[in-house]
Amino acid sequence: MNELIDAIATHGYYIWDDFLSEEEVAHLRACIPDNWKKARIGRNEDVTRIESIRSDKIQWLKPDMGEPIASYLNKMEDIREAVNRHLYLGLFEYESHFAKYEQGDFYKKHLDSFKGNENRRLTTVFYMNEAWSEEDAGELVVYDLKDNVIAKIPPRGGRLLVFLSEQFPHEVLPTNTERFSIAGWFRINGVRDNLLDIAS
Repeated sequence: MNELIDAIATHGYYIWDDFLSEEEVAHLRACIPDNWKKARIGRNEDVTRIESIRSDKIQWLKPDMGEPIASYLNKMEDIREAVNRHLYLGLFEYESHFAKYEQGDFYKKHLDSFKGNENRRLTTVFYMNEAWSEEDAGELVVYDLKDNVIAKIPPRGGRLLVFLSEQFPHEVLPTNTERFSIAGWFRINGVRDNLLDIAS
C-alpha cells in the first residue's frame, strides 16, 4: 500500500501487479452474472449510448453478488482509507462495474471525470484475464493532458491500475479476444441541482 501512496503522490498513477492471486481472480470471474448491458457515456440524465466511442458491455458490482465481490470491495475500501489518510483527497464512496470486451471491442480516448460533474477523483482498473498474450491486444493506453503516451498496459490477470481521474485521458485498444475487467471510481461528495450527488 505504501508504494501505491508514494506513486500516486509523485506520478499520479500506480500499476500493482499480482494485486490478487490467480485463484482469487478465478473466483471473481465465477461471480459474474450473465446479464450484460451495453455500456453508455455520461451520468444520470446525461447518459447516452454512442457505439463509435465505446462498444463494451458492463454490469455494476453489488456486494450480494458473492463473497469474492464483497472481499474485492473491502480491498477497495482499504485503498480509500489509506489514500484519504495520507493524501487527503476526501474520497467518499466507490462505484464499480464489470466490463466485457468481445473481439473487436474498444473504448476511445476519454477522461473519467465528466465536465460539470467532476466528482470522480481516483480511477481503478482491475484485470481478470487468464494467460493474456501480446497477440490478444486490448491494451489500455494512458496519456497525459498534453496527449503524450504515459503507458501502454497489457490487461494481464491480477493487475490493478490506479490513477487520478482528472489527469489521465486513456483508451482501450481493440481486443482480439474476450477481455474482462473491473472499472471503478472513488468519488467525493458533490452538489448537483442543490442535491447531494451520491451514487446509487
